[in-house]
Amino acid sequence: MNTPKEVIAWAKDLKCKIVDLKFCDLLGTWQHYSLPLSELTEALFEEGNGFDGSSIRGWKAINESDMLLMPDPSTAKIDPFCAETTVSIIGNIADPVTHEAYSRDPRGIAKKAEDYLKSTGLGDVAYFGPEAEFFIFDNVSFDQKAHEGYYHIDSEEGVWNTGKNGDQKNLGYKPRHKEGYFPVSPTDSLQDIRSEMILEMEKAGIVVEKHHHEVATAGQAEIDLRFDSLVNMADKMLWYKYIVKNVAKRHNKTVTFMPKPLFGDNGSGMHTHQSIWKAGKPLFAGDKYAGFSQMGLHYIGGILKHAPAICAFSNPTTNSYRRLVPGFEAPINLAYSSRNRSASVRIPMYSPSPKAKRLEFRTPDPSCNPYIAFAAMLMAGLDGIENKIDPGQPLDKNIYGLSAEELKKVPSAPGSLEEALCALERDHEFLLKGGVFTQDLIQTWIDYKKENEINPVRLRPVPQEFFMYYDV
Repeated sequence: MNTPKEVIAWAKDLKCKIVDLKFCDLLGTWQHYSLPLSELTEALFEEGNGFDGSSIRGWKAINESDMLLMPDPSTAKIDPFCAETTVSIIGNIADPVTHEAYSRDPRGIAKKAEDYLKSTGLGDVAYFGPEAEFFIFDNVSFDQKAHEGYYHIDSEEGVWNTGKNGDQKNLGYKPRHKEGYFPVSPTDSLQDIRSEMILEMEKAGIVVEKHHHEVATAGQAEIDLRFDSLVNMADKMLWYKYIVKNVAKRHNKTVTFMPKPLFGDNGSGMHTHQSIWKAGKPLFAGDKYAGFSQMGLHYIGGILKHAPAICAFSNPTTNSYRRLVPGFEAPINLAYSSRNRSASVRIPMYSPSPKAKRLEFRTPDPSCNPYIAFAAMLMAGLDGIENKIDPGQPLDKNIYGLSAEELKKVPSAPGSLEEALCALERDHEFLLKGGVFTQDLIQTWIDYKKENEINPVRLRPVPQEFFMYYDV
């Protein structure tokens, strides 16, 4: 469905009663409000619907709060979690006075990135294929006060959960730390829940390639989606998070996309596959290293050059850098290779088909806003192509086996969110091309992250500090 008329007829045929309008806030979380079906008119799509933008994180001030949500008819789906039959539509955000796209609307930024690609003549579509990982827990509790702070995670699958547990039986089938990759049941106890998740995704028109247990203990999972164009894939990632969280809730479980909720085990990443096509032809296939084209290598050069700044969007939480720690198999080393998963950029070698040629950027994690993160990656890659940035020599050795002297020659990702934001402050001209990102958006992002995330974490003691320092 591509027109308002088609959506209205479809919703009436399905006897929908509610229209749910969704949009993405600055940090990457869906927001929504609902209307009765009688309000689903062609005028709604043409004129938009007003709401208070000052109540949305990182958006307008109270004195300029009015915003318009412009529903995109191509995004209409049936929401699988509403008691009443509900049609869900994603919207773009516009200024009510000028009707121009709002510069801090993440979906608007992603659309401008797609438009910029076309304007360069280099390609007409950028495909993205993220592999988002997450944890399925049975219970989580946390609090922070002036005199105490804690978090507690419980999982039937947790390797720590093997002792006596009250009157409940404990059968001992638990994935050990870093041994959760691909076990069958009963060790993998979440097969049916993951299957239910992908079936709900398919109902929503999302093509799923596979699902499986991931490396960590305590229910770490991965569901891989078929690649799609930038905006469409970002839309699907919001549906992805919405569906897995709500299916987990059906089973009285909880899902987190925090990159590093557990100490001593693997964190959750979001390896992101990328390629550019033109007139139906893949442009990254060629006769260079690993079957790549010169254009593809220049795209990699752009990703590697701008990776520290990209991390401000692709790894945007303080918790992201609990995962990106040197020496623990994290993709922090800014190098590229074929097959080698210890490089931050990998060229997968599963298939010799030119259509399968893409790069995999392994540093990002699923706490990011996909609209903004994908747009930043594309703009970095395009800068690499436009300026013929050489990615250097591939690193086909095991990076974790390199000597300290050899490692000095390999640049690395930022070690903290603060470092990433500083990198963004220094290096963001590539994002401003074509008006895709604005100086206002970048400064708003930096200020918000410093004031609302970095400073609150910096000010609070953590339990490990009591362990190390209480008796000083």
